[in-house]
Amino acid sequence: MDGTRTGTRKILVGLSTASVYPQNTEAAFEYAADLGYDGIELMVWAESVSQDLDAVKALVRKYAVPVQAVHAPCLLISQRVWGADPAAKLEKSVRAAEALGARTVVVHPPFRWQRKYSEGFADQVRELEQRSDVAVAVENMFPMRADRFWGKRGKSAERLEKRGGPGPGVSAFAPSYDPTDSGHAHYTLDLSHTATAGMDAIALARRMGSGLTHLHLADGRGASVDEHLIPGHGNQPCAQLCRHLVDSGFDGQAVLEINTQNARTTAERSSMLAQSLAFAREHLAVGARP
Repeated sequence: MDGTRTGTRKILVGLSTASVYPQNTEAAFEYAADLGYDGIELMVWAESVSQDLDAVKALVRKYAVPVQAVHAPCLLISQRVWGADPAAKLEKSVRAAEALGARTVVVHPPFRWQRKYSEGFADQVRELEQRSDVAVAVENMFPMRADRFWGKRGKSAERLEKRGGPGPGVSAFAPSYDPTDSGHAHYTLDLSHTATAGMDAIALARRMGSGLTHLHLADGRGASVDEHLIPGHGNQPCAQLCRHLVDSGFDGQAVLEINTQNARTTAERSSMLAQSLAFAREHLAVGARP
């Protein structure tokens, strides 16, 4: 229960299984249970357990941590997971969410080269939602920037700040990396992606309006690659965005999707995940003031 019917509304805070990479799905459940996360966002990708609903259900029982959301296998590295047909994979993701008791499926806009899929994407999302209680929340992405090839992440972030914008870029997504350009009933807002795209996160949240049902809480400095920093470690308005959600009556879910690949030990990774959770709890607390 999220408290919305009791007068003590609580915004649930989950952990993306992608946040523990290169550790596996079970490790994410263990971290979530130990640290006090409210649930898991299951990233479906090459790891076999992430694709096996019975195995995931066993982890839910073992760690007493529910699956809040399913991230469809739409990354470049998961193009062959659950088959090669992106439309079929999206439908399977919704069925997986139903089977796991998750309320949301996170999906990226189609790639430009997926012409048939992109032409029918909006209609498919609408039809899936009409046949299910699962929200299909389309996520904001970012363009491929030319300065990605110019050097290290920190240097590209410095150049972004000096220029006052991300510079030349080409969108790999159709019709846009901004899902509000198409219009959907539900959206996922990712704050690392807004950093890389040079977008105003608060303005994007306002455009998404009541359709903003899922938050990927992370941070970025504006580098040409997707950073997924711990909230508060970049230049995105993470605290302000959280306050905007609280003040606007947000009844969706927040998920920490951070990059911990540079953690040298499991204790260091656990510390990064704990720091991220503490940030979310502080700034998403209903009734708290900034």
